[in-house]
Amino acid sequence: MGRIPRMGELYSAREGGRYRMSDAEVTTIGTCFLCKRTFAYKPGRVFTFKHDPETNLPLGMTVAATWREPSPEAVARAEERVVCPNCVDKAKRLWDGKQRWEGRDMSAWAAWRRPDR
Repeated sequence: MGRIPRMGELYSAREGGRYRMSDAEVTTIGTCFLCKRTFAYKPGRVFTFKHDPETNLPLGMTVAATWREPSPEAVARAEERVVCPNCVDKAKRLWDGKQRWEGRDMSAWAAWRRPDR
């Protein structure tokens, strides 16, 4: 089985090595900004973005969904928000779908009309 670990040592069977507890990242529990689900994450490995609480938009984004240089006041009041891995995967799939459909002619698709007209 091996030797008994000393105080402060943490063994990782998956990596096959050992490291000190101070080197390990502490797991934090937080709420995803998008889906509002509670999830556990390591602060150095989670997707984060800057959020302006006054406008309720990502830092630098306008109401018209365009990007601009944020003001120094907006940068000062911006808060770091976390996003869960499920929401990141959904966003990646949405982006991949957009990339696949770019360049296609959508005018060939018939517009939906109400049957009574």
